[in-house]
Amino acid sequence: MSSLSRELVVLILQFLDEEKYKETVHKLEKESGFFFNMKYFEDMVVNGEWEEVEKYLSGFTKLEDNRYSMKIFFEIRKQKYLEALDRKDNARAVEILVKDLKVFSSFNEDLFKEIALLLTLQNFRENDQLSKYGDTKSARTIMLSELKKLVEANPLFRDKLHLPPLKNSRLRTLINQSLNWQHQLCKNPKSNPDIKTLFVDHACGQANGGQAPSPAPNPLMSQIPSQIPSQIPKVSGFPSMGPVAFQHAQAPLANSLAGWMANQTMANPSVANPSMANPSMSNQSAANPTSVPHQSVPIGSIGLTPPSNPASMIKRPRTPPSNIPVMDYQTADSDNLLKRQRPYGMPEEVSNMPGNVMPGMFPGLSIHPLGVATDELPKTVMATLRQGSAVRTLDFHPTIHNILLVGTYAGEFILWDVASKVRLAVRTFTLWDKANCSVTLQANMINDAYASVNRVIWSPDGNLFGVAYAKHIVHLFAYMGGDDIRGHLEIEAHMGSVNDLAFSNPNKQLCIISCGDDKTIKVWDAATGAKQFTFDGHEAPVYSLCPHNKENIEFIFSTSIDGKIKAWLYDTLGSRVDYEAPGRSCTTMAYSNDGTRLFSCGTSKDGESYIVEWNETEGAVKRTYNGLSKRSVGVVQFDTAKNRYLAAGDECKIKYWNMDNSNVLCSIDAEGNLQASPSIRFNKAGTLLAVSTTDNSVKIVANTDGIRLMRSAESRVGPSKAPIISPFSASTSAPGTSVAADRSSPRNVAITPPNEFGPSLPDLKARIPDEPEKPKPWKMTEFSEPSQFRASKLPDNLLAVRIVRLIYTNAGSSILALAYNAVHKLWKWQRSERNTSGKATSSVPPQLWQPPSGILMTNDISDTNLEMAVPCFALSKNDSYVMSASGGKISLFNMGTFKTMTSFMLPPPAATSLAFRPEDNNIVAIGMEDGTVQIYNVRLDEVKTQLKSHQKRVTGLAFSSTLNVLVSAGADTQLCVWGTQEWDRKAHKSLTIPTGRTPKALAQTRLQFHPDQMHILVIHETQIAVFEAPKLDLVHQWITRDSNSTITDAAYSCDGQSIYATFDDGSLCIFTTAGLKMRCRITQSAYLNPVPNSRAYPVVIAAHPSEPCQFAIGLTNGEVHLMEPLETEGKWGVAPPPENRAGTSGSPAAPSAADQSSR
Repeated sequence: MSSLSRELVVLILQFLDEEKYKETVHKLEKESGFFFNMKYFEDMVVNGEWEEVEKYLSGFTKLEDNRYSMKIFFEIRKQKYLEALDRKDNARAVEILVKDLKVFSSFNEDLFKEIALLLTLQNFRENDQLSKYGDTKSARTIMLSELKKLVEANPLFRDKLHLPPLKNSRLRTLINQSLNWQHQLCKNPKSNPDIKTLFVDHACGQANGGQAPSPAPNPLMSQIPSQIPSQIPKVSGFPSMGPVAFQHAQAPLANSLAGWMANQTMANPSVANPSMANPSMSNQSAANPTSVPHQSVPIGSIGLTPPSNPASMIKRPRTPPSNIPVMDYQTADSDNLLKRQRPYGMPEEVSNMPGNVMPGMFPGLSIHPLGVATDELPKTVMATLRQGSAVRTLDFHPTIHNILLVGTYAGEFILWDVASKVRLAVRTFTLWDKANCSVTLQANMINDAYASVNRVIWSPDGNLFGVAYAKHIVHLFAYMGGDDIRGHLEIEAHMGSVNDLAFSNPNKQLCIISCGDDKTIKVWDAATGAKQFTFDGHEAPVYSLCPHNKENIEFIFSTSIDGKIKAWLYDTLGSRVDYEAPGRSCTTMAYSNDGTRLFSCGTSKDGESYIVEWNETEGAVKRTYNGLSKRSVGVVQFDTAKNRYLAAGDECKIKYWNMDNSNVLCSIDAEGNLQASPSIRFNKAGTLLAVSTTDNSVKIVANTDGIRLMRSAESRVGPSKAPIISPFSASTSAPGTSVAADRSSPRNVAITPPNEFGPSLPDLKARIPDEPEKPKPWKMTEFSEPSQFRASKLPDNLLAVRIVRLIYTNAGSSILALAYNAVHKLWKWQRSERNTSGKATSSVPPQLWQPPSGILMTNDISDTNLEMAVPCFALSKNDSYVMSASGGKISLFNMGTFKTMTSFMLPPPAATSLAFRPEDNNIVAIGMEDGTVQIYNVRLDEVKTQLKSHQKRVTGLAFSSTLNVLVSAGADTQLCVWGTQEWDRKAHKSLTIPTGRTPKALAQTRLQFHPDQMHILVIHETQIAVFEAPKLDLVHQWITRDSNSTITDAAYSCDGQSIYATFDDGSLCIFTTAGLKMRCRITQSAYLNPVPNSRAYPVVIAAHPSEPCQFAIGLTNGEVHLMEPLETEGKWGVAPPPENRAGTSGSPAAPSAADQSSR
């Protein structure tokens, strides 16, 4: 909208106000976003009209725009929540908590938990931070003062808080002046003209009653249209996609994709982005970023109390610019996007602050003139990995940041540990099941068995990876950790080349999506290889895929080599988008890591390359990035990192952009030798970047954190961590399962050579000669000295009593222990410079936490024989409550205040095991002394059902949210599986006790589900066993043969790769999940100082919920120790080689000599 049009809106606002159209005035203020009426805002806040307050604010800012806006919305919603609590309207308070305040949990989870805990208090003023909260009126007044300061400091409200000085009735005056001018132009002007309408130009009537002719052209009049708009342009919107196309879909989809179909005129990037039509203007504005001064207000971080430290407001003070450009509101078409983005002349990083940056938090980083931290960009070459053939595609493991998968033109894929520069595995293209392949493929393979790798990609959890080949085939492999990869599926996916792969989770079912030269996109079940959908509509070979989930709608973007972009839902109704990429080019699309911003990069057949950001809602190019070559060699590839940076390989360089600035941030040549348009890929953390070279290698470029990662692993032989896996069912007898595609007659299609847009590659079939490596003898690692690992004893000033239960909170920031005397102990780690994450670590001591009241969480033990009691507890999913028992009544404690919320189930029988149902923490399974399992509803205070099967006390309970089952274990060594829908028994089995071993009469059997929710770990004093639910098939078993040594406890690591176990001789052993083989042992002397006449040993063990190599143990002497490997090692010992890792399936495994020697 032009500046004159903007002024016209201001004049209309004045006119409406003078005419007393109050509601219309405020609607226009909100819809135009030109004037924020502070008086109207104040009145709504004082009156508590919270819904109207937020609606009005929405015309000027959104919660995620910047830290000021976030603070404004938080204060309003917090006040609304507190008022509901003050009225004792808990139902309304819960609604506000879930609908309005939940969004802030992603920025500060601890704060959200603290707010939620206010519901548990009789009066929220019991909270120390809210103790001075007065009545509603005074609280609103105090908050209003804070809100006004925030609004005035918010850059988005700049020039919107005050109207320009205007004389009264300015619009009427202008109309009168216009009429007077028209009257002067009349041929027969009357002395007293009669003005009856404004809808047509005025003209005085002639004597005969006829209308005067239009005035003759006048040189003066010809200048008026350029100064005063004759017509106010309307903002053009994108029409609805209509009910027919989306009868099956949910409503939010219209917001996600509607704009992509609505306006075909936007297909031209120069129309969608005016800066493209006038490059000089775009370059000039981008090259001269300016800062806008604004008032400094102590904003701080969102919290229960208002901020008090002015210095916490702005960590990067801004100075007034010397050359702020003139305000220009462009055209009506662009105004819809422009009015909320940012004030002109203000750097974009101010108004487009990443959503995950908390208000007031700016780390001390090296700042580039464009306002970005250049320390975050990978620039230092740390490794060169020799491939032996030209590199085509790259992908880092999603969770193990130093594992890289490389695909080559020679048909190989190579798995690398880039930190240790070790090539873990190599596979060359071959058909697994030729007999089930199509005749066309078989004939093709006879003529030429070679097929290049077009795409390698990891599944989101890193358990699988896919390889797409230039001949029909997709291979899926299961990654078991380290160098262990196993064939999973072979799919003949397309006729001709398979050009791209992607993983997706529609309806929570893992699928793999493929596209190819046959112009189709296909969706396959990643578990079985069954075809789910085929999307047919492109008129050229499909080049790339980009699946995404937005507002609970799953869809897929696809691009073809003719530059067409289409979008598909998982149905049979065809594409929802038919669009053209900039330059009608071969294009790839990618979202930022947080899924909020969409980018594409492509190269036309003429070699001109484009990187753009899309406005999904409008279906328009939002920003075009400068700096790419006009004559690129090959298709330029790109990637995103840290929700902030773009990188592209172009002109033998790596070029970086800040997502919020169209100009190149910087470029590096990575010490030279890069391909003209190299393949590039960031790891998930954005700390490493892999790039291909002309000598068939891959260079690893690192930032500061990446350098630290690489150097810490230089002495290692393998990867430091392994993914969450399900190693129990992968077959080792065959390379995989073959799944044939449709066997209909092939289409006649033009197959594009794999290097149509790429450089000449004469050495495609070059190979690294296979050099036999001498196997190194494996030896189990034993830790006998404190210097060999990191350990810390948690501080404790309470009575030292045997620890009987131990658990980490789900957030990983605290450890909760239950002692033999029924007292709970809670250790908390605080955020600090030494511990920025605030999670449990051996490097920083925690605080033994107690509330100000000084009370302890103590179970009921009246009339209880502690020697016979079986203590138990369970933690709610949000860490707010713990349910616990020590032989007496069951108590429900508030973790924030330590207060007992309720007590129930007075024995006998006593509770001996507890487990919250994952889907509903109001449902609790309670194992009892008499062998029954009670399914109890906490909210209704009633037993829903009672399960009977065990002959002795129930000592273990575990839910599987995937299988919808509950598994129970008892002192009778029985295992039972119960369905959680009808609570019927699905299966039962007895543990096999080793010959010659007689366990204690009431020996406990404990349970824990693997992270895959399919396999369950069973811990008994004689053995560790893994069963597959729900049929309870035995997968692995490890038995202690030494009758003098018994297992006291065991637990899975959070990634499912390891099992940590404790023994009553004081030792700890770490097993591989695959095969249950011992990889290392920690002796008692390594962590415990010997005490004369004292026998201390670990009784319980708990694994950290997000750090795979960290665990804690509770000892008989009352101590709790936390253990981690050395930072230079990054893991516990070295896993046994693959040939030693084969475990039994369905029968007990005889422990190896290496295992037994340690016992």
